[in-house]
Amino acid sequence: MAQPLSIAVVDYEGGNLASAARAALRAAELSGLDASVIITNEPGEVRRADRIILPGQGAFADCAQGLEAIAGLKDAILQAVAKGTPFLGICVGMQLMAERGLEHGVTEGFGWIAGEIAPMEAPGLRLPQMGWNELELHQSHPLTQGLGPAPHGYFVHSYALRNTTDDVLLASADYGGSVPAIVCRNNVAGTQFHVEKSQTVGLKILANFLAWQPEATF
Repeated sequence: MAQPLSIAVVDYEGGNLASAARAALRAAELSGLDASVIITNEPGEVRRADRIILPGQGAFADCAQGLEAIAGLKDAILQAVAKGTPFLGICVGMQLMAERGLEHGVTEGFGWIAGEIAPMEAPGLRLPQMGWNELELHQSHPLTQGLGPAPHGYFVHSYALRNTTDDVLLASADYGGSVPAIVCRNNVAGTQFHVEKSQTVGLKILANFLAWQPEATF
């Protein structure tokens, strides 16, 4: 009998763990996938997982330090990604994929995606951006298939990715200018919005992620 798809939701006190785990399990059920979801900070479980989800909320520096504080956890993520495990970062989890964050000083990120996480510039608009916003899809990709016309995601953030490259940008949103919303490179992807709060669109993206077989890895 085939083993269930194992999904590790990384626990580093970064927030939204239970809701991300529930959404991943629901996406698997809706897709007819046999999957198991664990919330874990054990490096061995992260390395063994078939899929890794890194949620995050709050400050970039705090989340980066939270990962570093758990012995072997960041290395386990890096090792898993290097062997080809698909990875999904959510909100600050996506931001950590960048080269650096500029919140509370300069903090190093994973460096998988070009660019840095900087304060948003949205003259005349409230920050943080909080609520629903339409996603503009820029290129065809397995992660964005079947989202339907005018898909929306639920955003909560006042920092965003800047100075990235067009090839990694799958979708953006307009909030005082273009804001990267979905990024992907090789076997790592991230959403600036909260897929676990984005209802049908979020569940579809999660389902696509669980079925995703990346063509390239790090």
